[in-house]
Amino acid sequence: MKMPCQKIVWDVLPAIRAAIAEELILCGASQAEAARRLEMAPSAISQYRSKKRGYRIVFDETVMTLIRDLAQDLYEERVDDLAGRICAICRRLQAVQGVCGSCGGKN
Repeated sequence: MKMPCQKIVWDVLPAIRAAIAEELILCGASQAEAARRLEMAPSAISQYRSKKRGYRIVFDETVMTLIRDLAQDLYEERVDDLAGRICAICRRLQAVQGVCGSCGGKN
C-alpha cells in the first residue's frame, strides 16, 4: 500500500514540477533557465520533457491555471516563495482532483 505522502512525493510533485517546467519553456525559457528558476538540475527538466518522469497526472483547468500563473511569474522573476506556491497548487489539486489517499480520492 502506498502511503498518501509517498503518492505526493513520487507522483504529484513531479507532475506539478514537470507541468511548470513545460509552461516555463512555453513562456520562452530554455531548459537550463527553467532548471535554474525551479531550483533543480537541468537533467530533471530533460526527464520531465521526455516524459520519463512527472507524467502520471493530468491536471484539470483549475490546476493548470495555477501552474500557468506560477510559470509566468517565474519567467518574469516575480516569485518570492516557490515552495509555498507549489504547495498551494498541490493542495488545490488534492481538493479538486482528489489525488492522494488522505483526501479519499484517486490513487
